[in-house]
Amino acid sequence: TSEKNMENISPKKTIDLDGDIVFKDVSFAYNDNTVLDKISLRIPKGKKVALVGLSGSGKSTIANIILRLYDNYSGSILINSKDIKELDLTDVRNSVSIVTQETILFNESIFNNIKYGNLEATDEAISLVAKNAGVSSFSEELDQKLHTVIGENGIKLSGGQRQRIAIARALIKDAPLLIMDEATSSLDKTTRDKILSNIKENFQNLTMIIVSHDEEVFSICDKIYKLNDGKVE
Repeated sequence: TSEKNMENISPKKTIDLDGDIVFKDVSFAYNDNTVLDKISLRIPKGKKVALVGLSGSGKSTIANIILRLYDNYSGSILINSKDIKELDLTDVRNSVSIVTQETILFNESIFNNIKYGNLEATDEAISLVAKNAGVSSFSEELDQKLHTVIGENGIKLSGGQRQRIAIARALIKDAPLLIMDEATSSLDKTTRDKILSNIKENFQNLTMIIVSHDEEVFSICDKIYKLNDGKVE
């Protein structure tokens, strides 16, 4: 009987979540406080879209809901016309790379910290994302270059250098959606603009959501949504 049951179980197919992201009347409350109030917006595939707003406006919550850190919202969120609540959680999270303000690194080389984003990545691919994320601009000056060990949580590096490694690690994952949640907060304007321009130019099929209170980062964006008190203005 067990063999027959096994035959009836079809192998799980990976869901392709490379498409438009659509929010339809999404509302969410946290501890009885309304964070999102009937949000409707569309993020087209391959576009770079900004979410801007003051702290508490709901912009980071949108990123967390896409990752399904919260499921108790009303309305629907579709990726490639599929409701994310009806999808396998692993499929959803495999389709998203995220870089947050808080960077987690390991006491290993810069190279290995990037490679953790995709253990099957080639040396060439890692070198390429290191260049696009601005890692090479400081690693080339180190004795061991990309193979320099950076200390526990990157203690030997500056905050901006750590953020650049985190961005490279997100890019090497090669997911169709990249969320950058205040991910460039420790970078100077010149470095930040160069990295964002590199991503826009060299990752044209990548859908990107930039969450920030700094409106200067939005010069590379195709569309900007402004949030205020949980509503899209």
